[in-house]
Amino acid sequence: MPKSTNRYSQFAKAAARLSGRPRVFTLAVVLILVWLVTGPLFGFSDTWQLVINTSTTIVTFLMVFLIQNTQNRDTEAIQVKLDELIRATQGAHTALLDLEELEEEELDAFRVKYEALASQARERLKRGGTDTDIQDA
Repeated sequence: MPKSTNRYSQFAKAAARLSGRPRVFTLAVVLILVWLVTGPLFGFSDTWQLVINTSTTIVTFLMVFLIQNTQNRDTEAIQVKLDELIRATQGAHTALLDLEELEEEELDAFRVKYEALASQARERLKRGGTDTDIQDA
């Protein structure tokens, strides 16, 4: 598959990579220290405080969108990979392929079923058995 040509996706990926680097963190710490040091020069004025408040609010606001984009993309990629593992595993239940698309009630029904299977497996282990190849409840 071709790499993304969507400019926003490219920007979000690059910004996420860049913002997670130690140098960027160090730069943020330095900027805060510079702001702190300039406090006495500006008499700790309201404008001086407004600079840091506004700056951090803007950066935080923008980072929320970039982080969400990155999280959505990563989650979707993981889901596709998990779906492929389920699909390629002999004996796996392919009905599990798109659980993330189900309504909460349907998802709860699957969860209850698998909790019962886990409970059965723990009981088997207590009796010295194995926790693999348990038949469906």
